[in-house]
Amino acid sequence: MESELPDGGKMMSEEHLNQVTPVYILSGFLGSGKTTLLQRMLSYWKDQGLKPAVIMNEIGDINLDGLLVGNEVPMAEMLGGCICCTVRGDLSMQMLELIHTEQPDVIVIEATGAANPLEILDAVTEVSLTAKIDIKPMITVVDSVHLLELHEAQKGKTYRLMMEQIRCGSVLIVNKTDRLQGEEQHQVETLLRRLNPYADLLPAVKCEVDLERLTTLYERPQQVHERDSDSPGQSCSNDEACDCQEHDHEHHHGHGEGQGQMHHSHEHVTVYSHYFQGPINSEQFEEFIAELPREVYRAKGVLSFSDTSSRFLFQYAYREPDYLKITPQGNVPDVVVFIGEHFDRNTLESRLRQLEADPR
Repeated sequence: MESELPDGGKMMSEEHLNQVTPVYILSGFLGSGKTTLLQRMLSYWKDQGLKPAVIMNEIGDINLDGLLVGNEVPMAEMLGGCICCTVRGDLSMQMLELIHTEQPDVIVIEATGAANPLEILDAVTEVSLTAKIDIKPMITVVDSVHLLELHEAQKGKTYRLMMEQIRCGSVLIVNKTDRLQGEEQHQVETLLRRLNPYADLLPAVKCEVDLERLTTLYERPQQVHERDSDSPGQSCSNDEACDCQEHDHEHHHGHGEGQGQMHHSHEHVTVYSHYFQGPINSEQFEEFIAELPREVYRAKGVLSFSDTSSRFLFQYAYREPDYLKITPQGNVPDVVVFIGEHFDRNTLESRLRQLEADPR
C-alpha cells in the first residue's frame, strides 16, 4: 500500500523500497552526442513498457538539452556546476526524490562534458548509502573527429579530460564515423584500443547502436537468465572485461575552453555495491577490510554490527578505514560500496556472504 507525502507525491511501497534501480552514467566530451544517445535509450525503454527517469547535469544555468527529453520522462536538473564537484552534494537528494516520488524502472545520468568520470562514479556511489541502486559500467560517447584533432596536438586540458573519459568507459560509442575520411576510422579504433584495450567499441552515426546489446553487456548471468525467461531468444552477446590505466585525478573541467552487480570476474573502473541481509560481526568485517586488494582504492557504507547496537558510517581510502557512529533518518539500508580497478567482485561478494552467514 502507498501513502501520500506532504507535497502530494507518493511514498514508496514496501515492494519499491526493496527494488534495486539500475543507474546508467553517460560520459563524453561536450558535443560528442550524449543527448542523442540518451534520447535513443529513453525511446528503447519506453517501447519496452518501462519507466525511465533522467538526471541532467549542465555547467550553465539553463538546461537546453533537457528540452529534447519528453515531458512524460521524469527529470531532475543539476545546473550551475559539475556533478563531480560544485553540485555534487545535490545528487543524492535529486536521485532519492526521483526514486521515491517517480519510482522509475531505470535512471540515466547525463553528466556535463566537462566532468571528471572517476569523480562522477564516486559521487554516484554515495547514493548507494541511502537507496538501493545498481550502478552500471560507464558508457562514454567519443567524438571520433574531435578525438583525432586533439590527439594530433596532444596538449591542453580538453585533451587530458577526453583521454580520461575514454580510459574510464566500459563501453565506448565511437560516434560520427560518417565524417571520417579514408584510414581515419582505423586510426581512431587503433588509438582507442591503445588507450582502453578491453572496452567494447561500438561504431555509430548519430549514436545509432544496438541498444539491446548496449544495455545488457554487463548484466549478471542471473539477470540475463531472468530476462531470457521473459523474452525468449534474447541474450547477452558479449563477455569481455575492461581495463583502465593511469588515472589523473585532477579536475580537468576545461570550463574556459568551449566547454552487488557482476558481469565478469574482472572489469575496469569497477563499482560493486553489496546490500546486507542482516548485521555482521565487526571484528570479522575489519579483518576483511584489512585484506582488501590494493586495486580497491575507495569504499563507503552504512553498517549494522551484531556485536554492538550502534550503526556506523564506514569510509575507506588509501587503505585506511574509518567508522563513525550515526543514527540514520528514514529507511537506510545496510550497504557497502567498493570502487577500484581490476578487482575480483566475485571474491568480495563471496567473502561478504560468509560474514552474513556467520554473524556470531
